[in-house]
Amino acid sequence: MSDLAGMTAAELAGAYARRDVSPVEATRAALAAIEERDAELNAFVLVDADAALRSAAESEARWSAGTQRGRADGVPTSVKDLERTRGWPTLRGTWLADEAGPWPEDSPSVARLREAGAVLIGKTTTPEFGWKGVTDSDRFGITRNPLDPALTPGGSSGGSAAAVAAGMGTWSVGTDGGGSVRVPAAFTGTVGFKPTGDLIATYPPGSNGLLSHRGPITRTVLDAAIMLDVIGRPDPRDWAALPARDGSFTDGIEEGVKGLTIGYSPDLGYGRNDPEVASLVADAIDALADLGAHVTEIEPIFDDPVEAFQTLWCAGVARTLKPYGPDDLTRVDPALLEYAEKGRGITAVEYLDAMAVCANLGLQMARFHDKYDLLATPTVPCVAFPAGQNGPAPEQSQVWASWTPYTYPFNMTRQPALSVPCGRTRSAGLPAGLQLVGPRHQDARVLRAGRAYETRGQQA
Repeated sequence: MSDLAGMTAAELAGAYARRDVSPVEATRAALAAIEERDAELNAFVLVDADAALRSAAESEARWSAGTQRGRADGVPTSVKDLERTRGWPTLRGTWLADEAGPWPEDSPSVARLREAGAVLIGKTTTPEFGWKGVTDSDRFGITRNPLDPALTPGGSSGGSAAAVAAGMGTWSVGTDGGGSVRVPAAFTGTVGFKPTGDLIATYPPGSNGLLSHRGPITRTVLDAAIMLDVIGRPDPRDWAALPARDGSFTDGIEEGVKGLTIGYSPDLGYGRNDPEVASLVADAIDALADLGAHVTEIEPIFDDPVEAFQTLWCAGVARTLKPYGPDDLTRVDPALLEYAEKGRGITAVEYLDAMAVCANLGLQMARFHDKYDLLATPTVPCVAFPAGQNGPAPEQSQVWASWTPYTYPFNMTRQPALSVPCGRTRSAGLPAGLQLVGPRHQDARVLRAGRAYETRGQQA
């Protein structure tokens, strides 16, 4: 990765303001990285170099005239191929999508980025309909981890995480229904943030209901806050979107964690960690304590809600595939069809029972946050495993939630949850992630703690 392709959005904005670098140069660097690496990594389903360079030239003119639209202006940006993007197909990793279109509109997050002057360079891979925790599909093949192409980058936003990690664009918009932003962030050494539910407007609404979130995948927590300022704004097409927020998510982000109370759970009472991951996360917890946080290792807060999550997820898959006939479904991932079959058998009462589990889980976490400002856990209990597998072990290959036990509960509670890199294993040099979870609507607190951790060397 070139130095220019590896710059953060915050660094690019500063360089643009000083006229050290232009948006056109940054965009060319991102496109060069794609040309160099994407044939191996398969992170993109579409790259539009001509459109990107035209957008970069327009941004460069704004920076030169002093009329830039903020720190996102001119930043090379990719979009997961579950998000609608005007003029580009949204194929969702499936043969069931017709490339012909038309494609007349942007999703809310893409619209906000375009309005902010971000340079859209292309669309990134997803498993079919974003259904699992790794990134491969029959239509587009296997996406690979830039740190070791033999390994998966995770999923379902694996194309976005691989692109950011490889310098193929500065940041990306992902989706997260059970960990799909945070899991690939942990596997690629990037930052992934799932904000409070409804903070980022959604259109069209996803089949997974309250589980569905959008979020930034970036190189730093600061960049995640900068992107959230852009995409965390309401849109009239989403009736449930939260109102516009005063101020910036970067306000107070450098204030550190001194005085914050953090409850640390190594395994939430039901997970099983790779020993090296456990050690790296424990070291990160020690670092937060050294920075002045009051850290307490806590007893389990709740029982594993995986059965309720699977009920909601399978019902969502069934709804996604409902419009398609038997001939169409012969072209769908057989494992996805199994989820849909389970979903079709779920009764309304069973679905509502699962929603009641979400409500009770939210109550338990609200009581937890009466005592603790944040919860800290590993993001994922393992490191990246071979690409092309649905899980780290055969017995975990069908139920992807079985190996992501720490992420999906916070889709069910709709709390903000951040994955920040916390070092690499000694045996294989692979990254692990620290997950920080906050009360609903306290996204800024979560980002502040993540920023304190990522800049701890400067504060020591």
